Amino acid sequence: MLHGAAAGLSGLCRVTDHLYLSNGRAAADSSQVSRCGITCIVNVTETSRSRRPHPPPGVEHIHIPVCDSPASPLSDHFDRVADKIQVVADAGGRTLVHCNAGVSRSAALCMAYLMKHRGATLLDAHRRVKSCRPIVRPNNGFWRQLVRYEMELRGCNSVRMVSTAMGEVPDIYEEEARNMMPLCGGERDTGHGK
Repeated sequence: MLHGAAAGLSGLCRVTDHLYLSNGRAAADSSQVSRCGITCIVNVTETSRSRRPHPPPGVEHIHIPVCDSPASPLSDHFDRVADKIQVVADAGGRTLVHCNAGVSRSAALCMAYLMKHRGATLLDAHRRVKSCRPIVRPNNGFWRQLVRYEMELRGCNSVRMVSTAMGEVPDIYEEEARNMMPLCGGERDTGHGK
């Protein structure tokens, strides 16, 4: 069974004993779903159609119709999904949260769960999710919503949004944004001398 970073980009990544994260293709692989003991699948895509028409028998399916846009109100679903993951865990089950790529929407929902039910800071929740699926990167709109959610839950923030030449980004990406500036700005070396 593949766990954590070893699952790579194509497998189910274990965030906790009862929570997994993946892309749509892996979520549609009934052998992986069965092998990991998944009892509930949360599908965070625009439409409920995935590559597989129905989840495996005995697996509950929940559809959260949100597109991967910074303006999408993903935070409207933070509590509902976090509470469902916890109810499933309390019953001894396992939840798989997925979106198309397993990078933005599903990662943000897993981070919200870790903050609400595991007492993690947003910074720690991000580290935890990124350690098992290194490609996670919620869009900046979802980051803003997560920052607000952390403030609601904890009364303080471990991550803040900062202005950069690339727009507003979480401070954990500030150095990366600064390093990318020359690539995006007007100064670039064309390799041609005068």
